[in-house]
Amino acid sequence: MTGPDPKTLHPIKDYDKLIFLNNFVKASNIIVGDYTYFDDRRHGADKFEEYNVLYNYDFSKVKLVIGKFCAIAAETRFIMTGDHKLDALSTYPFPIFGHGWETAFNVHDLPVKGDIVVGNDVWLGYDSLIMNGVTIGNGAIIAARAVVVKDVPAYAIVAGNPAKVVKMRFDDHTIARLNEIAWWDWNIEKITRNLKLICNSDIDLLEAAKRES
Repeated sequence: MTGPDPKTLHPIKDYDKLIFLNNFVKASNIIVGDYTYFDDRRHGADKFEEYNVLYNYDFSKVKLVIGKFCAIAAETRFIMTGDHKLDALSTYPFPIFGHGWETAFNVHDLPVKGDIVVGNDVWLGYDSLIMNGVTIGNGAIIAARAVVVKDVPAYAIVAGNPAKVVKMRFDDHTIARLNEIAWWDWNIEKITRNLKLICNSDIDLLEAAKRES
């Protein structure tokens, strides 16, 4: 056996509040890797795009890219756009209402900071908020209710508003090795064979496993 089928909608038996997220995403600008799950008992995880991806307008130029094997807790939110015009006397978004107001300025010119990119094996804690333009590295942990406004290094633990690094999970050399090993890109048979190593702390053994066929 090699774990649940990534195309399974609800991978935990008799529990429909947790989903493998990429099976439910419809928007073309949201990309989610295999085995990344979202768990929400309040709204239902299948409402992710409605309640958790905010301001994803038709004119949005921002993408949300989430890697493989990520754990996304309830109430986690991603702010896709929503920046108002800052170089004018008023920040009010007149053009979105039409009826002659669309001539004020081009809504496509509203400022955005860029895509949201979440690496692999990232844990996003309850009620965390991720702003557009942010990249979160592999293996990072975002604490509950953290407000992430700038990039998060791989294998960092961040907390607070605005979120700041409170601890690195490993030293720089180990982090570089983990990014090179990239176990999340192995085929699922190889991952399954090496689960005890992935869920342990001996990187030498995991590195040796990478070299195996």
